[in-house]
Amino acid sequence: MAIRAQKWPTAKRLYWVKPPSFLRRMYGNNVLWELPQHPNTLFLTFDDGPVPEATPEVLRILNDFGIKATFFSVGDNVRKHPKLYEQILSEGHLSGNHTHNHLNGWKTGNYSYVANILESKKYINSTLFRPPYGHISPHQVKILKKHFKIIMWSLLSADFDIRLTANDCINILEKYTKGGQIIVFHDNPKAKARLLKALPVFIEEQLKKGLTFETLNPQML
Repeated sequence: MAIRAQKWPTAKRLYWVKPPSFLRRMYGNNVLWELPQHPNTLFLTFDDGPVPEATPEVLRILNDFGIKATFFSVGDNVRKHPKLYEQILSEGHLSGNHTHNHLNGWKTGNYSYVANILESKKYINSTLFRPPYGHISPHQVKILKKHFKIIMWSLLSADFDIRLTANDCINILEKYTKGGQIIVFHDNPKAKARLLKALPVFIEEQLKKGLTFETLNPQML
């Protein structure tokens, strides 16, 4: 059972743990937010790795519970840590493209953005793509959807927020999790303190509820 946080941090959050309806309307059916046709399944995803500071521990936790996930990796991290990337795949997890240098699509020209994703594709053989920060312009979506399935999310764990504790993250997940969701954690050093404490608690509680975990297999999307 998770320990309830005593107080929600007073600092203003500059992100939504659940995507607002106007964002869903803006992108329409061109991106994937959730899979409601799978009401008994959760789709666990990890962004930003692979890095030796966090990814091996995430893989250990997943292995302990016998579940698989989808890792949206940064191409330059794969280039620097190829053995970690090979371990992700060899243990039965899926990979997705998260740009080569974690670019913000709202702050990057279309040509540079697409070129960076294609550079990442040299290291990540996947038709799945997730924009860092969820920031991608409608025109960039139009270009990329010809080559990738663009994956957003239903729920953020907020593990990247250094103002939160692991228990805050657990409470967010407990409050909003339901079957069919795509859920985001981050295997990066910034998130590590919250990630490694919140992740096993979250998985255990959802398994107790009878939910299962699956990868975002392109054949089912």
